[in-house]
Amino acid sequence: MVKVAVNGFGRIGRLVFRYAWDDPTLEIVHVNDLCSVESAAYLVKYDSVHGTWDKDVVQEKDRYFTVDGKKVTFSQEKDYQKIDFKAMGVEMVLECTGKFLKMDNLKPYLQKCGVKRVIVSAPVKEPECLNVVLGCNHELLGKGEKQIVTNASCTTNCLAPVVKVIKEKFGIVHGCITTIHDVTGTQTLVDMPNTKKSDLRRARSGMLNLCPTSTGSATAIIEIYPELRGKLNGLAVRVPILNASLTDCVFEVETKTNIVQVNAALKSASLKGPLKGIMGYNDLPLVSTDYTNSTYSCIIDGLSTQVIDGTMVKIYAWYDNETGYSKRMQELAHIVNAKFIDHKKPEYVYE
Repeated sequence: MVKVAVNGFGRIGRLVFRYAWDDPTLEIVHVNDLCSVESAAYLVKYDSVHGTWDKDVVQEKDRYFTVDGKKVTFSQEKDYQKIDFKAMGVEMVLECTGKFLKMDNLKPYLQKCGVKRVIVSAPVKEPECLNVVLGCNHELLGKGEKQIVTNASCTTNCLAPVVKVIKEKFGIVHGCITTIHDVTGTQTLVDMPNTKKSDLRRARSGMLNLCPTSTGSATAIIEIYPELRGKLNGLAVRVPILNASLTDCVFEVETKTNIVQVNAALKSASLKGPLKGIMGYNDLPLVSTDYTNSTYSCIIDGLSTQVIDGTMVKIYAWYDNETGYSKRMQELAHIVNAKFIDHKKPEYVYE
C-alpha cells in the first residue's frame, strides 16, 4: 500500500478521491486545495451529478476530515512545495489542480518534496512526461523510467480507443472531431468577465448558450499516436447540461468499408482485448442522461454510425467526462504503484 496525497479538490480531484479510497493499494492521507476543509468534506460527500457518496464524511477540525473514521489531513497551500509530504510518508501525488502543466512546475515534487511518483489529471506536452491512455499506450510505462505521467484528458480518453480501432482496422488518412461537451468550471454561470480562460465565449452564460471553443484532444491524440501528427484536429461545443458528453468523430479511411463492418470492429474491440472495460458499445436509442456515472472511457452509439462513399466514417462516442476519466486515473495510480513502488502485479491488465 502506498500513501497518496491529492492536490486540487475540484470535480476530478474529488471523484478520483472516491475511486482511490476504495482501492486497497492506495491510502489517501492528505488533500490540498484553496477551499476550506468544510467545503472539501461537504463536496466529496454530496455531489449534484454523481450522487451522495456511501461513506461517512465528517469535518473534525480545521485541518482534517474523516472518511468512515479514518483521518485525512488538509492544507490550503497555493505552493505545494510548502507541504511536508515527506513527513506524512507520501510517495505518490495525484495532481488535480490543472495548474501545473509544465515539467519545471512538476519536478519539485520529486526533487524537493520526496515524492516518488506523480500522476497529473491533464496532458503535459513535453518529451520528459508520458501521457497515458489506458488500453491504448499503457505499455509505454515500461520499467517506470518516467516518474511523472499523466492521465491525458477526458476527451482524449474517449477519442483514443476509437482512433485505435479505426486506425488498426481500416487505416486513417485524416480526420476531424467535435466534442459536444458539458459545461465546466472554466465557464461562467452568467455573463461576466472570465478570469480562467482568455476565450471570450466562455465569458457568456454556460447555462444558456451553445459555446464553440477549443479542444486539445485532437492534437493531444498525437501524444498517444505520433504517426497521426498533422492528420487530426477538432473543436468543442460547450452545451448547457451538467454531465455526459459526446464526441463526434469523422475519419477518411484508407480501406473501403461499410456501417456493418465498422460497428462489428468497434463492438468486437469492446468485448475482448486491451479495450475491454475501457470502451463500451450499444445499439440502444439512449440519450445523455443514460450515461451518467458510466465508468467507460467511451461508449459507441452504434445506431449513429455512418459511412459515406465507402471511406468517410462518422462515429458517435458517449462518455461521462468525469467518472470515466476519474476511474481511469485511479486505475493508472494503481498500476504505477503496483509496478514501480510495491513491485507487485497490478490488478488492472489491458491486453
